[in-house]
Amino acid sequence: MLRHCVLVQPRRDKRSAKRFFRKLLRGLQYVPWIIVTDKLGSYAAAKAEVLPTVEHRRGRWLNNRAENSHGPTRERERRMRGFKSPGHAQRFLSVFGVITSFSRPGRHLLAAANYREL
Repeated sequence: MLRHCVLVQPRRDKRSAKRFFRKLLRGLQYVPWIIVTDKLGSYAAAKAEVLPTVEHRRGRWLNNRAENSHGPTRERERRMRGFKSPGHAQRFLSVFGVITSFSRPGRHLLAAANYREL
């Protein structure tokens, strides 16, 4: 199952990557066997500490699914003409992701006929 997590931070270093992985894993009841990220080096360093047994994939097109999921968020941000602060962005994005999932059913969870019906 694809889990989407949003965490707004001022830097993309190892410390913030570890915080992101911990937030992502907090609600899960299992340990994933594969993590897909972009090619940022701090993700690899943080994953080695937080999840040493998990496979880490960082290919050019592997992260495309996660990157494309930012489209509705970016569109909404454009309409709002940006965010006033990182705290405001975090509050908005944490709620926007939940609300959007109700109006856009997960295609990967439904058969084609059921998806068309919705």
